[in-house]
Amino acid sequence: MKIFERLKYLPILLFLLILHLRTANMAAVMSVDLGSEWMKVGVVSPGVPMEIALNKESKRKSPMFISFKDNVRLFGEDAQNLGLRYPTNSFGYLTDLIGKSIDNPVVELYKSRFPWHNIVGDEKRNTVVFKNGNETYSVEELLAQILEKAKEFAQDYTGQAVTETVIVVPGYFGQAERTGMMRVAQLANLKVLQLINDYSAVALNYGIFRRKEINETAQYFVFYDMGAYKTVATVVAYQTVKDKATREILPSLQVLGVAYDRTLGGLEMQIRLRDFLAKKFNEMKKTQTNVTTNPRAMMKLFKEAGRVKNILSANTDTFAQIEGLLEEHDFKVKVTREEFEQLCDDLLERVPNVLTKALEISELPIETINQVVLVGGNTRMPKVQETLKSKIKLDLAKNINADEAAAMGAVYRGADLATGFKVKKFLTKDAVLYPIQITFDRVGESGTVREVKRTLFGPMNAYPSKKVITFNKNTEDFHFDVKYDELNHLSEDEVKCLGSKVLSRVQLKKISEILQNNLAENVASKGIKAHFSLDDSGIFDLVNVELLMEKTVSPDDDQNAFQKISNTISKLFSGKDEESESGANPTEPEPQAEESKENNKTTNDTQDSSSNQTENQQSAGEQNKTEPLKIVTLKEQVPSEVSVLYVGPLDGEQYAASEKKINDLNKIEQEKKRFENAMNALESYVIDTQMKLDTEEYKSCASEEEIKNILDMCAKTSDWIYEDGMDADASMYEEKLEQLKSLANEIYAKHWEHNERPEALNALKSMINGSEGFLATAKNLTIDKNPDRGVFTQVEINNLEKVIKETIAWRDNEVKEQEKLARSDPVRLTVKMLTEKMSLLDREVKYLVNKIKLWKPKPAPKDKDEKNATKTEEEEAKPEAEQQHSENNTDNNKDETKTTTDDTSKVGESEQINDQSKEDIENHSEL
Repeated sequence: MKIFERLKYLPILLFLLILHLRTANMAAVMSVDLGSEWMKVGVVSPGVPMEIALNKESKRKSPMFISFKDNVRLFGEDAQNLGLRYPTNSFGYLTDLIGKSIDNPVVELYKSRFPWHNIVGDEKRNTVVFKNGNETYSVEELLAQILEKAKEFAQDYTGQAVTETVIVVPGYFGQAERTGMMRVAQLANLKVLQLINDYSAVALNYGIFRRKEINETAQYFVFYDMGAYKTVATVVAYQTVKDKATREILPSLQVLGVAYDRTLGGLEMQIRLRDFLAKKFNEMKKTQTNVTTNPRAMMKLFKEAGRVKNILSANTDTFAQIEGLLEEHDFKVKVTREEFEQLCDDLLERVPNVLTKALEISELPIETINQVVLVGGNTRMPKVQETLKSKIKLDLAKNINADEAAAMGAVYRGADLATGFKVKKFLTKDAVLYPIQITFDRVGESGTVREVKRTLFGPMNAYPSKKVITFNKNTEDFHFDVKYDELNHLSEDEVKCLGSKVLSRVQLKKISEILQNNLAENVASKGIKAHFSLDDSGIFDLVNVELLMEKTVSPDDDQNAFQKISNTISKLFSGKDEESESGANPTEPEPQAEESKENNKTTNDTQDSSSNQTENQQSAGEQNKTEPLKIVTLKEQVPSEVSVLYVGPLDGEQYAASEKKINDLNKIEQEKKRFENAMNALESYVIDTQMKLDTEEYKSCASEEEIKNILDMCAKTSDWIYEDGMDADASMYEEKLEQLKSLANEIYAKHWEHNERPEALNALKSMINGSEGFLATAKNLTIDKNPDRGVFTQVEINNLEKVIKETIAWRDNEVKEQEKLARSDPVRLTVKMLTEKMSLLDREVKYLVNKIKLWKPKPAPKDKDEKNATKTEEEEAKPEAEQQHSENNTDNNKDETKTTTDDTSKVGESEQINDQSKEDIENHSEL
């Protein structure tokens, strides 16, 4: 498209620029579904609706793999492919390893599935560390780098910065896993708006597209999700409720029952199929080497097993085939769906158990369920669907995107939580899977010690939520433990996977000292209150601990305190020395009175009625002098120290070391990208220049010597790229490119001038024609020719006419001189010169057009005296126009007058002008 053809799109471009400036400070928000096998990234940003961000291969999901080789870091499919050659350098299926100690059954299972990895325990935290030669990588470091890649996908897709995210995590994550994931996000420089459970994100996505179907009657749905690692069944209720905050009637979802099987998933089936194929290959006796002892061959079999598994979901049989599996021997074997199902027979028997358990926990019969919705890629297996149908006697709904539902639900939640976005509210209440209790020792009257248990968050309690526990009998320092409550609903193996059942120990200090300093005859202790929260990410926290006291205050005390304050104020205004008269220091107001007043506002619900009654009695007591005592509530913070007893997140020096390691890897990758971009840019420029200089269109813009010099440099540069350039750095490539451009750009500039000049001349011609048409009309609006409509002076008309004639003469002369030159000669008439002439002519026309818009007709005189007092026509027209023009920045649309001739429409851009700035008038030659 020619440059002057683009001018008609200028208003649209300006609008888009303004829109961009308005949204420049608004960043995009993303969601990340960190599945065991795949990662999906959802995005929402100003101007971009909720969508799945594409990766560099333009795919909507990426394998959860990362690999390292010779300081080169790869992700996704590239990492997977590198893993076929170097299995020990490629790491996947990492999500479930977060927050696990080295002796956890989950880690032991991982080792058996991927025996080529050397997994050791962290020296300080005893967590999972992958060791490969001299390099070590913690699970947190690997996941943080994958999150950074997810952020890169989101930023590339939206073209905006991303700093906030909602992360989808398995619902069975405990405190160790959740706090560990928060630290992973911190390493990736991401602010976590919320950790959302996978089933809650799916249910939210399902509900937001069915808002109209939700009413005050509860509707029950089951979401059955079989993914790569686990199977989860979730019972939820959709219903409209009144929001306590906004008092609006809003749709909501409540999780009622959750059951899961941690090892029932596609990965276990793929592992069994891999081992089956390995057995088949060994039976062929093609080599003496057992294929299971070769990590590279087993990685190839693992990938092929995944492909075969997916094909058998739609076909009854297929062939597994791998070229050069082991010692250059190929492998090919037929696998039937029946054989595959026999391998997974015991797994398929467990398929309906999860759903049955979820219904049992929710205490709902199957008859009340509206639909069972399938989620997760492995629910596509015919045998899984057949087994479910035979147990529940219900049709299975497939009306949701099984792969992307969680990511899309999470990004909707992200838009709701982030600033700058407005979404229709959808209330979500998740449920506690692992009950939390506190335990502490209490000494009886006989001196015996017994353990006391108090449940904070029971099974299937809704969260986010806050709870308070009161300790009434403790007068000395003591501690209590935070533990997982009864876990009888879980199997013994599953309880082991949770790790430590004791979450933390809280030590309360200085209790005796606080009591001694605060208790008096009129102050009584009401116990030590510990405040707890379970936030919307499912993370438990001790908010604060405080001593609650009640102080009895007589009306005289209140009056005395009030009198002291009143006296202080009066002395300040009277200028008297308060200390000399009252003996009190004015800089030290009475803390008790202030504290009482403040805490009186926060008195608990049980004291509201008595407080109100006291206030009423006080007002009455001013008359009868029989006022009752007043009770106020006081609070004093109790110091507490929390010791985490589960696998804690990265912290301190370890966190700093991990952060530095990731930053160093990022720098290496950035330098690698810079090198690749510089090399590609130089290579492309060389090829492009050689092709262009082979055409007459470009050759005519240069001399033979210039063409020879450029082509010689192109040839030398091309040879350098494929020889010495392989060892060069990015700066050398950038320098070579600049050297080549310095020679070729002059030719490209001449070519551009010759190509764009005709369009520029046409644009100037159109402007001249329009200006001439406007001039013809303007000549009839002078004071001399048309006293009633005398807008312009003759000097202004003459000035415009002069500019038009000078522009025409300049154009004709310059065109004539340019045509005498060859295309290879230096350009005489440039596009810039033409645009400057157009700008000058446009300014002259705009001045006159704006004067028309500001002009007002002279009012007719009412009588002779008024007529004599009227200004002359010249005094009426010119000063008024100039005066109104000086005010056009504040009121430029008042009394707008349009010309009645059609010729003014020929001015082109001039008719689009709303105002003329003061600067334009001051630059006018007449002034």
